[in-house]
Amino acid sequence: MHNASMSEQELLTDLLNSEKSLVKDYIGNYTETACPKLRTLLLNCMTECSEDQFSVFEQMQQRNMYKTKKAQPQDVETAKQDMSKLEQQTW
Repeated sequence: MHNASMSEQELLTDLLNSEKSLVKDYIGNYTETACPKLRTLLLNCMTECSEDQFSVFEQMQQRNMYKTKKAQPQDVETAKQDMSKLEQQTW
């Protein structure tokens, strides 16, 4: 029997990916149900899972296992404008 072990980074990456997948599954099911109680339950589960995902992300970032770059102010402004245009097109 082989005893394979995962590094801390591998474990956290796996956990992060699992949480991301769960968030997508919860919101996908949320949009497919008409039952108000089930929608509330799924939304609550998705929110909790999203918070867990962010906690794992923060832990990885603190350990230099997940690097991100800061958004430039112009990039943020461009994204806001793009979203505003999209919103206007959908209404």
